[in-house]
Amino acid sequence: MRNYSIILALASVLASAATGHARTPTVGDGGASDPSSPVGIWKTVDDKTGKARSLVRIYETDGKLFARIEQSLIPGDEARTCTKCSDDRKDQPLIGLEFMRGMTFMDGEYRGGDILDPDSGSIYRCKFRLADGGSRLKVRGFLGVSLFGRSQTWERER
Repeated sequence: MRNYSIILALASVLASAATGHARTPTVGDGGASDPSSPVGIWKTVDDKTGKARSLVRIYETDGKLFARIEQSLIPGDEARTCTKCSDDRKDQPLIGLEFMRGMTFMDGEYRGGDILDPDSGSIYRCKFRLADGGSRLKVRGFLGVSLFGRSQTWERER
């Protein structure tokens, strides 16, 4: 089953909300060259198969972070659309789809936004934090409280 899903996964609680950086990151201050910023390209990894699924871009607009799918790493997915989406993303191509919206930095993690599962059309609350010196991103999508959700670790691509 294709699960761009929540582009997050596993059912584990994130260990720590702290990023390990002393300063508050400035969202648009360098992206991949700045390990204290999540801005840049990330490779998503399927939590069930352990295989790479897509390349996504996190970017900043008006002080908030958003993410869109840049490339599918699954052969044949290039032409897929979000048929199960019920909002403005309905029937939009997956490549270029903005699946994460409105994230802000608070108390050592990014939160306050949401993330879309294009396979189901479901929208979840979201939070994420940088890990391993900024080379990984711990992403969690959930309903209600964070305990009821799924997590996924993304790898910084560039």
